[in-house]
Amino acid sequence: MRLVPLVLAVGLAAPAAAQDVVQGEALFGFYCATCHGNAAMGNGPMSPSLVVAPANLTALAATNGGVFPTSRVVMRIDGRDPLVSHGSMMPVYGDFFEGTDVATKAETGQPIMTSQPIVDLLAYLESIQQE
Repeated sequence: MRLVPLVLAVGLAAPAAAQDVVQGEALFGFYCATCHGNAAMGNGPMSPSLVVAPANLTALAATNGGVFPTSRVVMRIDGRDPLVSHGSMMPVYGDFFEGTDVATKAETGQPIMTSQPIVDLLAYLESIQQE
């Protein structure tokens, strides 16, 4: 009978949010490509007007020792790590990315809370990393 509480505790633990690469790609195209470019290389049509050049998002892991910087990306998108690039904090569409908190795994293996749209964006960004 001791096993039942353990099984219940494990079963009730919040699982990491499901990631949807296709949804993340659609979100990226709609919200991010204007600055970061369709290929996510930092060369979108708005990039020349920004004070800080948009990052090449295909090289995030390569510039972080081969590890995708999940925590940094989440906090940059949701505003916990603000970047003022065009007179306001990035992203311009921050309100869209708010919502019900879900857990995803940081690069350390620890959970990090964010919203489902950001989890989907993470999945897409991780899928386009180049060496």
